Amino acid sequence: MKVAIFGNIYRPVIINSIKVLFDFFSEKQIPLMLDSDLYDFLVHIGGYRLENVEKIENDNFKADVALSIGGDGTFLNTAARIGDKEIPIIGINTGRLGFLTDVSNDEIIEALEALLEGKFRIEERTLLLVKTSDGTPLQYPYALNEVSVLKQDSSSMISINASVNGELIHTYQADGLLVSTPTGSTAYSMSVGGPIVVPQAQNFILSPVASHSLNVRPLIIPDNWNIDLEVHSRTHSYLVALDGRSKVLEQTTQLHIAKAPFTIKVIKQLQHTFFDTLKKKLMWGVDKRN
Repeated sequence: MKVAIFGNIYRPVIINSIKVLFDFFSEKQIPLMLDSDLYDFLVHIGGYRLENVEKIENDNFKADVALSIGGDGTFLNTAARIGDKEIPIIGINTGRLGFLTDVSNDEIIEALEALLEGKFRIEERTLLLVKTSDGTPLQYPYALNEVSVLKQDSSSMISINASVNGELIHTYQADGLLVSTPTGSTAYSMSVGGPIVVPQAQNFILSPVASHSLNVRPLIIPDNWNIDLEVHSRTHSYLVALDGRSKVLEQTTQLHIAKAPFTIKVIKQLQHTFFDTLKKKLMWGVDKRN
């Protein structure tokens, strides 16, 4: 087994988690690979000597499992590095909420032991694929959580013509529009009033951001449908963000959004369920009367 480790270098607290990982894998004689930024961080800030650890310099690497240490943002970045390699990812939470990174610091050893013993399950998470009408390149055209289309450099609303499978369904007058996966339903989409969807659902969610209409609500569609977006703005431009990776586009650039041809494999502990996470992280269903 070979393990690739990615981490949030802006949170020094991960050094404690890294030490636990190093001690565990060293005892098991399991080779490690470290993302180059994390590698340099541990050498220069943490004072580590990483003589027997391989450095991941680019996206051309192979591993049996990937560890993401940080919050959900770090997990999203790790998923982007993994891409279509089909390497399963386990998330260790040193951030705040942590829907994707559900292994706490005090569960690290237990989770790693279970990993070596094969006592875990793998959930396959759908991604969105974004293409531009004029070929404008995007840094990484896939999103695990959501694609956000937002106004840019203006307090004025934008108009978004949204079509599904070639049929115009609505012109959103709003600050923006989110197209989310079930994984992203507990992220930005939830904060704008979108529904919570179980990760196994085969759907996409269209959620307007601050819509200037009382009768426009989030819409759930099958994930094998295609979405086309045409934006009109007073600034003649708009912002598109894929899991937070943003780019300004001219309003003449239309977006085509569809289901990606591959999935991200997420390692989950057997005793952790989606509903347990909702209750623990969001206090879902909590009633003082009970």
